[in-house]
Amino acid sequence: MDVPRLSILEDQTAHSFIDPIKHINEGHHVQRFLVSQAYRDIMLFVMQLNRAMFPYRSSGLDGQDRHAQSWQLGSLCDSFSEPIRRLQGLLVELHAIIDEVPPDPGPRRFGNIAFRKWYELVESRSFSLLQRHLPKKALSFKASSSVSADVELRSYLLAAFGSAQRLDYGTGHELSFLAFVACIWKLGGFDASLNGKEERGIVLGLLEPYLRLVRRLIKTYTLEPAGSHGVWGLDDHSFLPYLFGSAQYGPAISEADQTPTEGSLRDAPDPADVTKPVAVERERTKNMYFSAIGFIYDVKRGPFWEHSPMLYDISGVRAGWAKINKGMIKMYMAEVLSKFPIVQHFYFGSLFSWDKDPDAVPPPTTAHASTQPRTQPANPVSQGSPALGPPRDDIGVPDRGKTAMTSTPFVGTAAPWARQPTVTSPTASPSSTENRNISNTPRVPPSFNPTPLARTQEGTDMPPPTRAPWAKGSGK
Repeated sequence: MDVPRLSILEDQTAHSFIDPIKHINEGHHVQRFLVSQAYRDIMLFVMQLNRAMFPYRSSGLDGQDRHAQSWQLGSLCDSFSEPIRRLQGLLVELHAIIDEVPPDPGPRRFGNIAFRKWYELVESRSFSLLQRHLPKKALSFKASSSVSADVELRSYLLAAFGSAQRLDYGTGHELSFLAFVACIWKLGGFDASLNGKEERGIVLGLLEPYLRLVRRLIKTYTLEPAGSHGVWGLDDHSFLPYLFGSAQYGPAISEADQTPTEGSLRDAPDPADVTKPVAVERERTKNMYFSAIGFIYDVKRGPFWEHSPMLYDISGVRAGWAKINKGMIKMYMAEVLSKFPIVQHFYFGSLFSWDKDPDAVPPPTTAHASTQPRTQPANPVSQGSPALGPPRDDIGVPDRGKTAMTSTPFVGTAAPWARQPTVTSPTASPSSTENRNISNTPRVPPSFNPTPLARTQEGTDMPPPTRAPWAKGSGK
């Protein structure tokens, strides 16, 4: 199957690099971002890497399937390409800078201010780091202006490790590292073979070591979650390990197969194993999904269903890891790339351009899009209700507005693709309020009994339950 890939620039033609700038300043700019060339290229690269992470089914000369080869963490260490090894050296140096800057011992409420010193050192050494570790082809790409390739790349690299001002880290910073790697791809810095080997090297040899670096930064400097939904979100800090990790456990495919949407690798663990610490410890050294789950166990206490209800909900999916992977892709588009608090900090240059994609279809207007932050609220006062004001920028809770003012039952964090049947009271009339559709109710632990306090109270600021954007109908 011919899978679309991120295009590589012609190295014979000089390119006009620019210093990336900010374009997403208000909520309605997100809709414009969704039809930009940058959005197109981000999703092309994500899908390209995702496809490569599915196990590969090889065939013999007789046409019969031989075996399925999967890609575990650490399995490609001896076969990484020279460009990937150079970039691994960059991550090693960033680890070493942490050793130079121990956390500040003074009292603090949020974040350790020593992170600012770490960031300042990285910023001051950034050009020399890039000169030493960027693939030569990317570093020497011909420029048609005074701005060179390393200026654009530096912007994404510095945005990939958290905010020195806010002392936080989130999926927007993770997106910047993805863009950093994708820029190198566009400049021809990687071996663009067609068998997916280099893409697997990028995921296992760069993204996973990057995530380990970030987790060390979070634990060393107690970085806060950035733009997090709290328990209503998938993860406080990352998203990509769940996407690529679910692909690692998907069914084996051949080059001619389409990317599967159901099923699992024959010996893959059950999704419900994320709730079993012993299974998580066993799998976290092999798989990115479980590696991310393992970090949650490292930093959080209490029942898994309580601090990570979305992931707990997903653990009940019975259609396999490919089904989870399909949902993760849709969720990444809706919960990361379509959220103002996350993408407002993304910068646009010549490699990830703000220019409109001529082939893009304008996204449909949704309830969420209408509640994106504005300079002024569209209708600040509703009859009989207090002024709501514009949604806050510092949180990632969607669909506030009128939903937060109603007194509908709080049904918890609905799993994006785990649906439950409609339950109707046998004694209730068609118009009875006891006729409730609980199709969006999450998988509830056997011993969990919700209390009346878990209801949205009229006039409070409690957010509505988070629902993934593709949870419609049968969940397709």
